Amino acid sequence: MLSEKQLSEIRNFVDESSEPLFFFDNDADGLASFLLLRRYRNAGKGIAIKSFPMLNASYARKIHELNGDTVFVLDKPGIEQGFVEEAKKAGVKFVWIDHHKLDSESAKINNYIRYYNPHESEKPSSEPVSYWCYQATARKEDLWIAMIGCIGDGYMPSFADEFARKYPDLWKPGIGRALNAMYETELGKIIRILNFALKDRTTNVVRMLKFLVTAKSPYELLEENSRTYTMLRRAKQIEKKYRKLLERARKHARGRVLFFQYGGSLSLSADLANELAYLYPDKIIVVAYIKGSKANISLRGELDMREITRKAIAGLEDATGGGHKHATGAQVSVEDLPVFRKRIIRLVTS
Repeated sequence: MLSEKQLSEIRNFVDESSEPLFFFDNDADGLASFLLLRRYRNAGKGIAIKSFPMLNASYARKIHELNGDTVFVLDKPGIEQGFVEEAKKAGVKFVWIDHHKLDSESAKINNYIRYYNPHESEKPSSEPVSYWCYQATARKEDLWIAMIGCIGDGYMPSFADEFARKYPDLWKPGIGRALNAMYETELGKIIRILNFALKDRTTNVVRMLKFLVTAKSPYELLEENSRTYTMLRRAKQIEKKYRKLLERARKHARGRVLFFQYGGSLSLSADLANELAYLYPDKIIVVAYIKGSKANISLRGELDMREITRKAIAGLEDATGGGHKHATGAQVSVEDLPVFRKRIIRLVTS
């Protein structure tokens, strides 16, 4: 876990930045992490990272375009060295906050990068980045944002009871697992709306971020008005496509491993894997999204999925993978996908 000293350092970096740039992973945890720091500082711009699995060098142009003085990378397990080099050339400070095991192929951690990760601490843990951003900023009015990030990342935080007392109609008594909260509460509905709305054109995502930076309560996100229209419309559009894919995926619920692959213009593998894990808690879930020559894969299960993923990609050219103990991601070439699938089945059934 992060120490009070580390939390104080993070807070000081935010305080001292006049124009922070927040590069955040394109999901609920990344979004909430950005919002917590941005609302605390009341300054800066957010850039949702859509490259997978790493923050690639192409995003470095944003540093120059937006004239930031400090780069914060939130909830991203890997950063291409080219991005770091461009940031260094620009003369900006660099703060990286994550909670994944460090990708060996990502940017080298050095004196330039201030790196914070509970995995790398004296008492290793893996709480979401939004959990630590909330601890660093300590704004009680942003409790609901911290809950969005934590539950969206499959983590039940210590302040869940406090949230339940403050927003009982958005919660459900007796919820024991974050995964259940995702699909059995109104808070879960809000998280799914945000996850889907993040998969929109950049102009619409920027519009949504401006709204979220000023929103006073989670109830505002459920109200249909001029400020939420685009966000809710996009979420409904994707929900229809998502439900069709989910029904197709459920037809593959035979045996120990539920393996589902699909293509198209929309990546929903993580969302599908999460709900399938909720529906089939005793199965190993593998959802592969095919785009061009690559397959982006989301894996879920009660086994050590991090170790299983590592073994499944071993020796495959340009394959990457990692994540948490029960939820991981991987990328392999399409031609290697059959090999990857066979390895997963062997690893979980042997």
